[in-house]
Amino acid sequence: MNYISAIYKFKRFFVTLEIENIQIMKALYFILVAAIVVSCQNQGKMEIEKAKLATVDSMKVEIEKQRVIDSMQVEMVKIEEAKIETQKEVVVVNQQAPGSTTTTTSTTTQKKGWSSTAKGAVIGAGVGAATGAIISKKKVQGAIIGGIAGAGVGAGTGAIIDGSKKE
Repeated sequence: MNYISAIYKFKRFFVTLEIENIQIMKALYFILVAAIVVSCQNQGKMEIEKAKLATVDSMKVEIEKQRVIDSMQVEMVKIEEAKIETQKEVVVVNQQAPGSTTTTTSTTTQKKGWSSTAKGAVIGAGVGAATGAIISKKKVQGAIIGGIAGAGVGAGTGAIIDGSKKE
């Protein structure tokens, strides 16, 4: 009987050990699956954050560009107002005799102001400097290079406009 009870205890020990191993394996699989799910969710959140940051950065760049464009438009309006102000109409009334009145109208035209070449150079320099400072990692160097390039392009465009006005 000793042998039979020993075999029976031995068999029960291995069955219990086998059941415990299966439960341990199930627990490990469960932990592994949970870790994979959590890591995938975190990766998705990180990608969303990167996309948000990229969107915010691009919006900041667009806002800065729009601010530069708006400031240039304000300057153009000031130049146009100055141009209109220089072309004032003067009305002179001469009285020769007590019953007859002669009205003379004369227009005084002063110097026109800036040529299109000069305007183009100034506007191009401003826009180029702002764009160069925004885009370049070295802000000052980018502003200088952008300003020079913008002034050249703006002066060339203004010269073309001046040439077409003369024709």
